[in-house]
Amino acid sequence: MNKRMIIKSYPVKNSLKGSVAIPGDKSISHRSIIISSIANGKSIVSNILKSEDVLSTINAIKSLGVKIHKKNNKLIIYGKGLKSLKIPKKELYLGNSGTTARLMSGILASQSFKSKLTGDRSLSKRPMDRIINPLKIMGANFKSNNKMLPLIIIGKKNLKPLNFRLTVPSSQIKSGLLFACLRVQGYSKIIETSITRNHTELMLKQFKANISITKKNNYKKIIIKGGKELKPCNIKVPGDFSSAAFFIVAALLVKGSHIKLKNINLNPTRTGLLKALTLMKGNIKLKNIKIINKERVGDIVVKYSKLKGCYLNNKFASTMIDEYPILSIAAANAKGSSKFTGLKELRVKESDRLMGISNNLKKFNIKCLVKNNGITIIPNINKKNRIVEINSKGDHRMAMSFAIMGMVSEKGVKINNSEYIKTSFPNFISKINSIGAKILR
Repeated sequence: MNKRMIIKSYPVKNSLKGSVAIPGDKSISHRSIIISSIANGKSIVSNILKSEDVLSTINAIKSLGVKIHKKNNKLIIYGKGLKSLKIPKKELYLGNSGTTARLMSGILASQSFKSKLTGDRSLSKRPMDRIINPLKIMGANFKSNNKMLPLIIIGKKNLKPLNFRLTVPSSQIKSGLLFACLRVQGYSKIIETSITRNHTELMLKQFKANISITKKNNYKKIIIKGGKELKPCNIKVPGDFSSAAFFIVAALLVKGSHIKLKNINLNPTRTGLLKALTLMKGNIKLKNIKIINKERVGDIVVKYSKLKGCYLNNKFASTMIDEYPILSIAAANAKGSSKFTGLKELRVKESDRLMGISNNLKKFNIKCLVKNNGITIIPNINKKNRIVEINSKGDHRMAMSFAIMGMVSEKGVKINNSEYIKTSFPNFISKINSIGAKILR
């Protein structure tokens, strides 16, 4: 990510109106590419997200000898199976994509060759020990920069079965481990103590993996038997809920707004934000719900609402961890204070999002208190009567969240280092401007 980008977001004069097609889900795009590549045969993936993070996954998979062709809005992937991946000729550069790094670690750990993962400055600061440690238990070896990238993976084709309790609520770690277990002879078991995104489990079922899932109280047990070839499958990627979140909050905050977001992924492990905004008295309705590739998909209709502050305990965090930056914008413009707890994971994202939220909201005269991995937000009607300047610190979700803040500010917001928006939502500016926003580069 070389070219710096500054955006300016101005107050909306009228309202947000219209219907929007949100780009494909980032999580499902990553997984559909990876799982198709290790299936045995041709799979077609449509509506893939065309972002820099997803391109990192495509390039990594191609480097392992998998043929991928583009045709219109589809990817045709000729899967080689787990046993036929080739030794990469050079290091695998993953840009800013933490998802690619953790998921590919699981794939590469079960190979009989050595590989090296590298990334940009931001990705190279993110922890990899959470995926490294359980993969070491299975028999893989690693060389790293203090358990961060660059990471050399010394794979082993005969990994041991895994019996692991996942105490960190991370779907990336879970998915990486499941990928490693696919080549294990015998049964592996992963116990989840918190809800995380289940896209990988659902998709592995679609591709006929030998996987079973049972739930009891707050625990989920995943048992997977390795050694079975995956069958090819066609995947239609729904719209990304995390990207839709910016439009949802914008419509709730801008007076007179009424928008419709079409064919959005409504997987219950992803939509904690809808529950939170409903608690805040947001006017949100779901329509045309259907099941596509085992995923719940539907339309979201949003109208302007007078939001009220709310309290969210740590049980909410795992189903909306990526949405706290934009939820904080909603809280900053609500009536009454809000408190969100259990946000430890926000400290190890693309930036320390917890402190970023607090520091940037304070520039708008919003009172914030960060304590014990939680944040309290106390709105203030006396907003800054000038353009507020913030630094997203290379975090795409922070940049887009404060672009929404600019739409309801007095004079607007200037956001530095906004180029990372391209990692997840390349056409964010044109999409939101199409319904009445004014965001300029």
